[in-house]
Amino acid sequence: MEEQKHENQIKCRGELHLGNFSIPCYVLEDGRRVLSGRKMQEALKMVDEAGQKSSGHRLPVFMSRKSLEPFVAKYLGMGTLDPIVCYDGGTKINGFQAEVLADICEVFLEARKHIELTSRQQIIAEQCEILMRSFARVGIIALIDEATGYQHEREQDELQKLLKAYIAEELLPWQKRFPDVFYQELFRLNGWDYTVRGIKRRPGIIGTWTNKLIYEQLPPGVLAELKRVTPKSARLHQSLTADIGQPELAAQITQVITVFRLSDNMGQVWAHINKLRSRQAGQLEIPFEFDENGYTLPSDDKPT
Repeated sequence: MEEQKHENQIKCRGELHLGNFSIPCYVLEDGRRVLSGRKMQEALKMVDEAGQKSSGHRLPVFMSRKSLEPFVAKYLGMGTLDPIVCYDGGTKINGFQAEVLADICEVFLEARKHIELTSRQQIIAEQCEILMRSFARVGIIALIDEATGYQHEREQDELQKLLKAYIAEELLPWQKRFPDVFYQELFRLNGWDYTVRGIKRRPGIIGTWTNKLIYEQLPPGVLAELKRVTPKSARLHQSLTADIGQPELAAQITQVITVFRLSDNMGQVWAHINKLRSRQAGQLEIPFEFDENGYTLPSDDKPT
């Protein structure tokens, strides 16, 4: 039976770290940023009078106190506190638009300047001040990272860690020899997102393609020499020398990147690679099938 498609599907998910609090956060398919209602309420220390945590739907109740009306009217628009029901696949999640958290903080901090708050409201206001300071710290770091381009380096660091974990073991000693463009092109040609999340979803395919395109396609004579000189107790890569093995590996990587750049999809890459090999050796077995766009179809044993 086909799974029912809900509105407000979550496209990306993560954790927003503010001081000692972590709030699940989401980006919907329409681009809206959403925070978990329950966790957002906990971060604001909004609890029942008995001290029990309330559900995310109780947030409007805390904001409807008559004493707060002037400040709510100033910072919160009509419908701002309406919960957003979104779905992570078939899992239902109740949340609020992300900007609401900062707006609520503004309400309580402004109210504290002008009226006497209840003991519970005072606790919330103090927490709002802590959160606003956290916003400032997170915000200035994000602005600097964006201005300097450092956010791309942070992403690249994470990508490199994942690539190292997922590349086939015999290629690990050469992982730093693979320029970023090799993987960027590999993802483009397969219609994949070149992100940390994207790499996590396709570790097996990355390793298989890297082996097929590089290790199994070293120029004539190199593999034969490796097999000849490598002891049975060792791996082939351990016999790659500085004067033979490493230059051959670098040359193969350069050749494959060139083919990548001349291709629109992985099906074309494989056709080009086999055309080049046909002048030197027999056709290689295709490790995967391709869809109508020439993108790699995952095999049944693909890691999840």
